[in-house]
Amino acid sequence: MPQEPMTATLGRTAAAGPFFSVRTDPGSPRDQGFLPLSELYRGEHPSALRHRLETVATRLGTAESRVAASLAYQGLAGRLWSIALAPAAMAGDIPDLDGDALWWHPDRSTPDELWLPAPTSLRPACEQSLASRLQAAVLHAHLVPLHHAISAECRLSPKVLWGNAASALVGTLRVLHDWCRGSGRPEAADRAVALTACLLEDPHLRDTGTPDPTLPAFSRRSCCLYYRVPGGGLCGDCVLRRARR
Repeated sequence: MPQEPMTATLGRTAAAGPFFSVRTDPGSPRDQGFLPLSELYRGEHPSALRHRLETVATRLGTAESRVAASLAYQGLAGRLWSIALAPAAMAGDIPDLDGDALWWHPDRSTPDELWLPAPTSLRPACEQSLASRLQAAVLHAHLVPLHHAISAECRLSPKVLWGNAASALVGTLRVLHDWCRGSGRPEAADRAVALTACLLEDPHLRDTGTPDPTLPAFSRRSCCLYYRVPGGGLCGDCVLRRARR
């Protein structure tokens, strides 16, 4: 059976929730204020990233730049994991998320901040597994350079940022798993669990927390700092929750 176009796959998986939605229509993103994520990673738009962190801080009501930086990173990590893991689990396919092709808007929030005009499938290298393709497409191509870009703007523990990456991955799994089960797609739910377990073995994520054998449960070894937001509390996987017990 021929594989469906990636645009159609992303259209189907968008039903899982706003984090799984990405704009896919053709157009001129730069004319509408979007920037290629590759340019952000190369440090070509420091004012755009700085503006994004200031916007997040304002929305959260915090004056702490490191809190805004932490949560901005976690939010974008969640978006990237979502638009890659869902197609992998549902269709055994991954969109090509090359940083030159995926566009980001510093002023917009989910689901309107990402645009992937005319998406195509990521062609696997010889004998490359689906988990390896996810690892390359999201973790290495995006989250590593985003880590460097965020760190250049704000001093923040690498342990916090990598914990955020892992937490965002498991959070993505949790939503996707429940949606797949609820919509009669148990095989896709099981595939998402297996893929996430493989991804958590990456050296960047391996020591960030303890996955429960029955994923999607996860206990991280760091804190995203959300508790420092006015009115915020502790996330379900936070290390501080266990410490207080």
